[in-house]
Amino acid sequence: MANQQRSRAVLRSVEPGNSAMCAHCGAPVKFVARAQKKQVIANVYVKGSWDRVEHFHDECYPEAGEPYGPVGE
Repeated sequence: MANQQRSRAVLRSVEPGNSAMCAHCGAPVKFVARAQKKQVIANVYVKGSWDRVEHFHDECYPEAGEPYGPVGE
């Protein structure tokens, strides 16, 4: 059987110009120069095929119940 892709979450820096909205709280995931904020990005697969990317504030992901499993690097 072929290796099916599964949804997973990773922690990344918020980059300048980021225009993503948090999938949990709905607020923008904004770059702040002095804060060096992090975000959780999840590649979401449906039936083994890539469907979308979801962004979360790093503090919102646990509040959302870690819908795509533990955060990886």
